[in-house]
Amino acid sequence: MTWALKRQILYILILVLFFSGIGFLIIYPQITKAPSCFDGKQNGTETGVDCGGSCVKACLNQVDQLSVIWSRIFRVVPGRYNAVAYVVNHNKNTAIEKINYRFRFADQNNIYIGKRDGSTYVPPTGAFAVFEPAIDLGSSVPVYVTFEFTEVPNWVFVSEQKINQIKVLVSNHELTGADSSPRLSATIKNNSLFSIPNVNVIAILYDASHNAVSVSRTYVDMLNQQESKDINFTWPEPFGSSVVAEEIIPIYDIFLAKLK
Repeated sequence: MTWALKRQILYILILVLFFSGIGFLIIYPQITKAPSCFDGKQNGTETGVDCGGSCVKACLNQVDQLSVIWSRIFRVVPGRYNAVAYVVNHNKNTAIEKINYRFRFADQNNIYIGKRDGSTYVPPTGAFAVFEPAIDLGSSVPVYVTFEFTEVPNWVFVSEQKINQIKVLVSNHELTGADSSPRLSATIKNNSLFSIPNVNVIAILYDASHNAVSVSRTYVDMLNQQESKDINFTWPEPFGSSVVAEEIIPIYDIFLAKLK
């Protein structure tokens, strides 16, 4: 073997060792890094891919599906409507930061006349309402309504301590002018040490058979800790049935509630 050939072999070995070292430095961290909830694999304490165990995301097999109890549409003035879906989250300690939904509307002959898409957050445990205002369907008159969530929910665990600490209370209901220009007033109070932004408050009115007569919504941009505010709901026309009960539901994104 000549000296020149030996030198070439030496250079090749040096290059092989160099690139092998580079490859090792690249690959080694990938095969030795600790499991995480964002690596696209089921590992660590996870009970599914990036869910369950120590992850904040809950696996779908750990939660119950949302139940849509009813969905209806209510005339506000001729040609303008509000739609509501009444939904129950059966899961005590999981919520959804954002999920898309769709209302569909049909006339008295069950002919499709329109839809309304939107998104909402889902609070942990209990009933809440999805409200879509100012729906214009032209000359068509909606009679039938369907409601559905249009994507797979991304459930997130919420600490039981936070759920138990946040208390938003509604009191002092008073409905006046039901036969002319109805007005419902109430007081909402944040009975906790959390500050809660973007509170939607939905009022549902019921007749003696517990059928929903009408709905309305108001908005509170911020409820500071231990703060109370007066809220009002109004309707431009009298109701078609006598109202015997009111349900006022405050809805807020629990993930945005912060201690201050």
